[in-house]
Amino acid sequence: MFLPLRRIFPPLADKSPAALNFLTVRSGLLICALFLLAGLATAGDYGIRIDELLQRRIAEANLNYILGRADSVAPDRRHERVYGIAFELPMLLAERALGLTDNYPIHRLRSILTHLLFIVGGYFCYRLAYRLFNNRLLALGALLFYLLHPRIYGSSFINSKDLPFLSIFIIALYLLERAFRRDTISAFIMLGLAVGLLTNLRIMGLMLFAAVMGMRGLDLLYAGNGPERKRILLTAGLFALAAGLTLYAVTPYAWANPVDYLLASLNLTANHPNVVFDLFQGRLLPSAAMPPHYGLTWFGITTPPLFLLLGGIGMVAVLAQGIARPAAVFRNNRLRCQGLLLACFALPLLAAMLLAANQFNGWRQSYFLYAPFGLLAAGGLHWLLASWSRPRLRFGGGLVGFGLVGLGLGLALLQIVQLYPFPYNYFNFLVDRTTPERLRQQYQMDYLESTHQAGLAYILERHPGETLTVRGPRRHFDYRPAADRQRLPATAGRNADYELLPQPDFSQPAAAFNLAYRYRLYNNTLMAVQPLTAARMTDSAIAAYRELYRQAAVGEPIIRADYNVYREGRLLAFVKENCSPEEPDAWFGARLFPADLETLPPYQYRRGSYVPLGSHGVRLGRLCLAFIQLPDFAQGDLILMQRRVGNFKPKGLPLWEELYSISRPGLAELIADYRRKNPPVAANAFDVFLDRDSGRNRLIYAKGDCDQAEYETRVTLHIYPVDLADLPARRRDSGFDNRDFLPEVYGGRPGGECIAVVPLPDYPIQALRTGQGNRWQSNLYPPADLDYLRATYATLSAVQPDSRAAFNLYWQGNRLVYWRETCAAGDTAAGFFLHIIPQDVADLPAGRRDAGFANLDFVFARYGGHFDGKCLAAVALPDYAIAAVRTGQYVDGLGEVWAAELTGGR
Repeated sequence: MFLPLRRIFPPLADKSPAALNFLTVRSGLLICALFLLAGLATAGDYGIRIDELLQRRIAEANLNYILGRADSVAPDRRHERVYGIAFELPMLLAERALGLTDNYPIHRLRSILTHLLFIVGGYFCYRLAYRLFNNRLLALGALLFYLLHPRIYGSSFINSKDLPFLSIFIIALYLLERAFRRDTISAFIMLGLAVGLLTNLRIMGLMLFAAVMGMRGLDLLYAGNGPERKRILLTAGLFALAAGLTLYAVTPYAWANPVDYLLASLNLTANHPNVVFDLFQGRLLPSAAMPPHYGLTWFGITTPPLFLLLGGIGMVAVLAQGIARPAAVFRNNRLRCQGLLLACFALPLLAAMLLAANQFNGWRQSYFLYAPFGLLAAGGLHWLLASWSRPRLRFGGGLVGFGLVGLGLGLALLQIVQLYPFPYNYFNFLVDRTTPERLRQQYQMDYLESTHQAGLAYILERHPGETLTVRGPRRHFDYRPAADRQRLPATAGRNADYELLPQPDFSQPAAAFNLAYRYRLYNNTLMAVQPLTAARMTDSAIAAYRELYRQAAVGEPIIRADYNVYREGRLLAFVKENCSPEEPDAWFGARLFPADLETLPPYQYRRGSYVPLGSHGVRLGRLCLAFIQLPDFAQGDLILMQRRVGNFKPKGLPLWEELYSISRPGLAELIADYRRKNPPVAANAFDVFLDRDSGRNRLIYAKGDCDQAEYETRVTLHIYPVDLADLPARRRDSGFDNRDFLPEVYGGRPGGECIAVVPLPDYPIQALRTGQGNRWQSNLYPPADLDYLRATYATLSAVQPDSRAAFNLYWQGNRLVYWRETCAAGDTAAGFFLHIIPQDVADLPAGRRDAGFANLDFVFARYGGHFDGKCLAAVALPDYAIAAVRTGQYVDGLGEVWAAELTGGR
């Protein structure tokens, strides 16, 4: 046993050997007890996570199912039936057993129980580390690595989804080592119980099931034909039975059909239905399209550096052992368990990378990986201790090593204290934490939306005894103590005093924002409190607002509405100068459709179409104001609007919307110009045109006198690429990308005219098909790339055409080229027919064999375009043997304009 205390404090060892021995043996338990006491003192201070109510609702739905009541899971959220309740249901039963009905004590109970399970997991981590390394000091190190990870420690109070899985995972790892060390029936049954609970919490628990069965299989290879072989088969069978029965027993929705449940769970893991936008490395990306290194990067930038270093050393040490003694790894229980730790950490990360998993909210869904990683870090420390025991390093190396480890643990503890009550927003020095607001613009920070509790506490402390109206998510009010809730009405109503703002965006001008309070982490504004009435503002704040009003409200407004809108540089001011006290609360929005999407910082636009800007109004007596700061890249068009406020979010339809163009030509001019040049598709149709001016690649939809029903009717948009390889893998069989949308998602309804601006992908597009069900349909064909047309034309200059007609025709391998030297728009307005006559009719689709030819009629714009007074199109031919081609132009109702036939076969 390595015990430096006996060397450092020999008098204590001599005088109190029993006490010292007790501290040594029970040190892990004592540390867990100290952390638990600290946790009990602070439970409830860490805020409310965004899905707290969802977790309780899932437990209630399962309880209703058990009791035979009506299923309370909504039809559109049936995937919630496969969420594990092995921890949620006991918490729900505990609150009901205690008779708790108020949200505040319920939340404190949930926080305490979640943290308690985390501490229990820590104790088993200590026990497992001692078994693996036979060293109390290393076991304490593993325990501290587990407890002092700032993100995980903070989440242990509010995350009842991911932290219980981590805790049960470490308990199951301990029971696994114990089962293989003792090799008894009872030990394997206990392990089966733990793995069954783990798999209920998350289907990833099956990897431990597979690990146990694989390790028993290895034992079987080395066993003889006697009783040992029977014992291995018996324990493996009882383990599998215990795991299966436990999983079945604690999974109510699996009782009717366990196989369907397992398949649904696996499908949910592989194809999670929630695709959200997440900010990662300065880019706002859909969670289903995150780069493969997403999880590993988050783990690297949010784990204390000492833990990363020791964990890396531990992994190298395990690999080195496996290379040096491969046979021992399979037969030695201690070495085999260390190898399992490496596999449990590395394989899920590798699988997420290779399978392009749907990842979001940092690495919280992979917190369980830290269980094996913390133990690997203890293994790294073990390797260092072995190195320091060498004569040359015994004194100096040991002191330096212990000093560095102590410093790293102390810094981790200091971060937990400094970031209290939000240590789950910890970042290490591998990312820029010093530049103001840099982290906030690179990574999603407060995705749990739990910082509002600190804002409410600040407001209540600042105004003791007062009743206040505050805008913010209602769950944060409901989970305050009863005395606080009495001072916070159920609705903010008119004349709200304050607004809670999570992770503020860039749209607020610094002076008008006027933070009375802001919670900052590493020079980043995580949450802010904004006063909304003069009664809650300082004199300097009122003066700042009036100065902004004086600067902005000069000259004529750019828009006259219920609130006039003035523009002064990049500042938009919404002004109502005779604002009555009965005026409803208002929210003001601006959707910026930029002139060029390439100018946008990636995190500052939504769905690749527009930048959403918004601000709530403030009231200064009879003057009502709102300010929106336009970004410095602001060019293009704005749809400005005003909505009413319902509790927190903008509510209902806009009171008014108007279109304003910063740069010309704006959307209004582009739409008017298109309508002059093109006949309408149908009486009830949107005007749809492709806009590629100034580097823009977008579809613009517009319809005058557009009612709300048309605005809320889904539009289909099918994008056919030139190369199918450009499509997502799941879409290649269909041959097109499906971008169906609601007009309200991509635009607005200014002045009663529906407008939507839909960005297109940057790969070459062959055709677009769009419409609104039976109302209207339209096909669009983007013009071919001019460089492509010119390059094709260059290949024709020295070649005689295969046919001369209204267009010269060239049969070039697998394509037919149409070319006209002097060409106007009218020459290509008529449709083109193209009949392919095969050498073998069997090559045709079944529906065309009776006709004897394939019909590939097309419009010119689909395969070509105009350039330098010429026009050229190139049509790809089928890859089967062709006997002849007949082509030409036709006009509906009038027949052929010209025709030509090419023979010779190919």
